[in-house]
Amino acid sequence: MTSASFQIHLAFKLATALLAVAGSVVILMALTRLIPGDPATVILGSRATPEAVAALNARIGLDKPLAGQVLAFFGRLVSGDLGEDVFNGRPVLTLVAAALPNTVALAISAMLCAIAIGVPLALLSARWPGGKTDRLIAFLSVGFISTPSFVVSVFLLMVFSVTLRWFPVLGAGDAGDIGDQLWHLVLPTAALAIGWIGYIARLLRSSLLEVLGESHIRTLRAYGVSEAKILMKYALKPAILPTVAVLGMGFGELLGGAVFAEVIFNRPGLGSLIYDAIRTRNYPVVQGGVFIIVLLYVLTNLAADLAQSLIDPRERARLASRKEA
Repeated sequence: MTSASFQIHLAFKLATALLAVAGSVVILMALTRLIPGDPATVILGSRATPEAVAALNARIGLDKPLAGQVLAFFGRLVSGDLGEDVFNGRPVLTLVAAALPNTVALAISAMLCAIAIGVPLALLSARWPGGKTDRLIAFLSVGFISTPSFVVSVFLLMVFSVTLRWFPVLGAGDAGDIGDQLWHLVLPTAALAIGWIGYIARLLRSSLLEVLGESHIRTLRAYGVSEAKILMKYALKPAILPTVAVLGMGFGELLGGAVFAEVIFNRPGLGSLIYDAIRTRNYPVVQGGVFIIVLLYVLTNLAADLAQSLIDPRERARLASRKEA
């Protein structure tokens, strides 16, 4: 891929990402306005004076029309201002920055778990396609993919924490005890990772079988190279390239899934912050937290797409041919 074609591709992806973020903000603002009840009245109580209600609505920007709210949000965003907490006046960016590392750590641990289990399952399936092992892994993978993470979260919590008492029920562990924190991380990680274990296993298996059917692999077999060596040394690297983009999308989705897992497992993080803000109608915190999640989702997808464009020869050839056309 030439430098010019990559620059065109990059510009297109950046424009698409900006439109996605802007559209998400508009939808978020619109949904906020559709929630029944006056937020200021809910926050201040039914005995609040009309003047106090009007002042709070003006403070959080709900006195403006939708277009005005969106423009005001982006105007503040230029200077890194996501608004203030309605109750304590703290900057939303400060609250999000304090909560985000816990959410990112949970998403990263779930992604690493999915890769560590999904890749070996794909290799086993591709090694004996159509066999009992392949059929069993296919059955499990479909089950993993089909089950929502919040259902898995509740199941794991009830079985392994409440019934068997192998793992702690709620929380994130003692701040100064790394072992306790990791122990509290096991069930949320498993709940988030299980669907992506199945997805990675099926996707990589399909790519492996495609590579294993190519002519140079048949030549290696004719020279007596073992199937295990062919699979690990010659097939895995080219087959795993399409998975890169999926992992980028997966990490963005895991960030969103971590929000629900944090609520179910009562873990501190962005999910708990947003949930508490929704419950108390703290709209600046809701808008700021959701915006950061959307932004991270878009950026991880963009990074994965660009990485695939750089490392996948087929993608480079496709972009080059598009430019020539």
